[in-house]
Amino acid sequence: MQTEHTVLLVSDDSKLVAAATKALSGDPDYRLIICAREAEALSRFDDVHAHLVISDCDLIENPNDNVLTGARITHPHAARILIGSANEKKRVADIAERAAVYLYALKPIPIDLMRLITKRSLELTELSRRHRLVSREIKISMDDGIFEEAKTLSVKGGWSQFERLVYVSAKMDDLCREAKQAAKTELPVLIEGETGTGKELLARAIHYNSTRMNSPMHVQNCGGMPDETLHSELFGHKRGAFAGAVANRLGLFRAADGGTVFLDEISDVSQSFQVSLLRFLQEGEVKPLGSDRVEHADVRIIAASNKPLRELVERGEFRRDLYYLLRGFELSIPALRERPDDIPALAQFFIEKHAGVVGRRVVGVTQDAIAKLEAYHFPGNVRELESEIRRMVALAEQGGYISARHLSSVFDEVRPISNELPAFAKPGQNLKAMVEALEKQVVQATLQRHHWNQSKAAQELGLSRVGLANKIKRYALNGS
Repeated sequence: MQTEHTVLLVSDDSKLVAAATKALSGDPDYRLIICAREAEALSRFDDVHAHLVISDCDLIENPNDNVLTGARITHPHAARILIGSANEKKRVADIAERAAVYLYALKPIPIDLMRLITKRSLELTELSRRHRLVSREIKISMDDGIFEEAKTLSVKGGWSQFERLVYVSAKMDDLCREAKQAAKTELPVLIEGETGTGKELLARAIHYNSTRMNSPMHVQNCGGMPDETLHSELFGHKRGAFAGAVANRLGLFRAADGGTVFLDEISDVSQSFQVSLLRFLQEGEVKPLGSDRVEHADVRIIAASNKPLRELVERGEFRRDLYYLLRGFELSIPALRERPDDIPALAQFFIEKHAGVVGRRVVGVTQDAIAKLEAYHFPGNVRELESEIRRMVALAEQGGYISARHLSSVFDEVRPISNELPAFAKPGQNLKAMVEALEKQVVQATLQRHHWNQSKAAQELGLSRVGLANKIKRYALNGS
């Protein structure tokens, strides 16, 4: 759980930036992220868990469509403050009203006032959050007769959050703790995990919790790109270096100088390009295509792969020395099916995220829907879950619940898995009969949890496939 509050300052006014920096930097309760443009701030909202956005009115061009009005819809739980010039008080007041900000203030802003308005706005936001949760509890209590299954579902928002990553499971907690440790260092990071598990979100979380957070982070997908194109994207090129090179290109490494570059699908780069990456990681050297001059860039590399790089190294498909350089920290994101405890929290988080966008007020999600979501395999992982929730929110009634009837047809054949084993000890049974009854239930539950994948079930139970097959036959188990 994040302990500090993230303040997003949108301003290119050096005096305002200095006042905010002196007021908030160095205080463990605050993390200050500075954006010089509205577009930059809007992209930051997708990367970080912001509690407060302070916008300079001088940067706002459209009173009806700006970072504050956008945040009101897409991030309603973030507090909003507007700061403007004293000679434009009427315009400042008008924009403040349209964006429904907590307050507006006029320049110059003293350091003590900056600290005070930040603290008070965050306190009000926390009170509003608690009020929403209590109201939701009351609503569910009133509907208990209709939605009795919702009693067992926590709606208190009791999840942990590492920027945009939401979780309650021990596996994700361990992962995020290690990622926070990695963020404090300058070491490269290698993230492995299936498609849709949130590798880029984790990379962005690491960047925005590092000392490089106010420097650029650039993303490059390396999958399926020719070497020349990839070299141009990362290292840059000179005009005329190849057909179509009509102008000089800086390249992401030099553009991100002082910041971070995220290389997705690193496993797909060719052996020859791996040599270029190796040289960059060792020396920080950047040589654009068509140039004899070697530049240098101070860039932290975060790489990601949906294939185990260690296996590629053993097969000779990936350079061993590059692998060891990339894995300063090696993080593996578990698939969603391996952490079903996270599904209720993620579902609630995505409901709150998308309900405001489509203008829906959704109270919560019923337990029958959660049970089906937990039993589903989710080959697309968290990305697939979010897509499903977005669809369900659009279908839900105003002020109502999301239930199993809102699920798409792919869930029609999904049978909820019972987490509770029936009592195995019955009066009059001897120890042998009770042990066999318990063994039958454990084997049955394990098979159901793995959707009758006997290899995975046998591995979890510590049995051979033949041993598991014998128990299935012995206890007449079936998948119906």
